[in-house]
Amino acid sequence: METIELKEQLPHSVEAVWEIISDVTRADWVPAVSSITESGGVRSFSMEGIGEVQERILVNDSEQHRLQYSAIKTPNPLEHHLATIELSENDGQCLLTWTTEIAPERAAPIVEQGMKISLDGLKHVLSGAD
Repeated sequence: METIELKEQLPHSVEAVWEIISDVTRADWVPAVSSITESGGVRSFSMEGIGEVQERILVNDSEQHRLQYSAIKTPNPLEHHLATIELSENDGQCLLTWTTEIAPERAAPIVEQGMKISLDGLKHVLSGAD
């Protein structure tokens, strides 16, 4: 199993970032995804170039600003997937920590690239919110 971690200081409030992250059907910050649906704690979407994905939302905690989810259906089956996004206040800004545990390890580069592209999409959406 491999663990991927992205940390980014965002020049926005925790609340502004959480408003986007916590809405598990919001797709505007996730490139190559046009829409996301959620039913019974499972969000579903189709990602261009990858295919149909389903993720179980495990934690969506507005007090701790913590979102945790696990991929339960992917075009190439995964042995393990657990992603956690945590937001904390740091000098009046938002520190985002996004960690993903992934197995098999050969899937890690694709997952990491998706995380980086999504983080860039989040920054783009936030820049328009100012």
